[in-house]
Amino acid sequence: MSGKPKLLWVNVLFFVITGLFAAVVVPWYGFVEGYDIFQVVAALLCMGFCGMSITAGYHRLWSHPTYKTKPWIRVVYAIGGAFSIQNSALHWASDHRIHHRYVDQNDKDPYSAKKGFWFSHMGWMLRDYNRETYNDYSNVPDLKRDPVVMWQHRNYLKLVVLTNFGIPFVIGVWHGDIIGTMLIVGFLRLVLSQQVTFFINSLAHYWGSQPYTDKNTARDNGIVAYLTYGEGYHNYHHCFQTDYRNGIRWWHYDPTKWFIFTLSKLGLASNLKRCDEHKVAKAKAEMAMKNLNEKLRFHADAEEIKAKLQAKFDELVEVMHQTKIARLEWLEAKKCEVREAYEKSEAMKRYQELKDAMQQQRDEWKLLLAQYA
Repeated sequence: MSGKPKLLWVNVLFFVITGLFAAVVVPWYGFVEGYDIFQVVAALLCMGFCGMSITAGYHRLWSHPTYKTKPWIRVVYAIGGAFSIQNSALHWASDHRIHHRYVDQNDKDPYSAKKGFWFSHMGWMLRDYNRETYNDYSNVPDLKRDPVVMWQHRNYLKLVVLTNFGIPFVIGVWHGDIIGTMLIVGFLRLVLSQQVTFFINSLAHYWGSQPYTDKNTARDNGIVAYLTYGEGYHNYHHCFQTDYRNGIRWWHYDPTKWFIFTLSKLGLASNLKRCDEHKVAKAKAEMAMKNLNEKLRFHADAEEIKAKLQAKFDELVEVMHQTKIARLEWLEAKKCEVREAYEKSEAMKRYQELKDAMQQQRDEWKLLLAQYA
């Protein structure tokens, strides 16, 4: 006996059957009968609905409460999550919180990347690895108080059937091609939507850079971000999981971030959390320092260069700290004085001077890194 947990045949057959339909039946029907632009657009829209329900709903709202939103938006997420067939939001979020708490620990992380790409991608769902703890939701007490989450959890299978058969069927009746629409909006959309999400657990832990931390396997990768609605900036996410953004720069492809931000501007979302920019900058500087020290191991003047780098790094960290304090003082001054007064206040002047000094230190730090890299 191999000692492996028993196969979950329902899951195995589900992935095999849906995969065969997507890989064989969908292209065969397309060759014989063909699909039109309406069906392709409908499939893409439904795929986007599933994807955003997982990333903006299951992940950034319920797994990591990075913002708040209206009950009807949560209902839409719950329906889209069932349409994606990725378990209930309660179960998904519970697994994900365990993953973050014990990331890469093979005995605790439910989809540990250190157990191999295949395991983290799909293998963890094919065997009964978590039989004893499967229904333990003690780490999501907040979600057990959410009526939308619990409604979806109680009615999950009904919602799966209604959405995965009902939505493609209704679109097919409206369009006049039920079979073709069921295949492309039903099976192909489902398989692609699931595989894209699975990439977050697998590919995003194998391919890319680690600009913020190397304490876990999570990676930042712009290409993976395009595939996963912005979730590809995974190194940042594992380092700063309370941020509603994964791609923190304006040019980072993160449609989930843009969607949540738009909801807030429409009055449909609030309490959007952002991590302290100084903490982010410090983490990035620390990783750059660590990587460069590794490259300098065999350099003739390694110790001298390391000392120089450390001195500049300490200066940068200190000015970041002082800038943070000055900003808090300035914000406090804003509460107490009228606009004309606080614009001329000493607090604002100090904050602006330190911001300029911090930027100068960061520029000097980057030049020093570039010089020895």
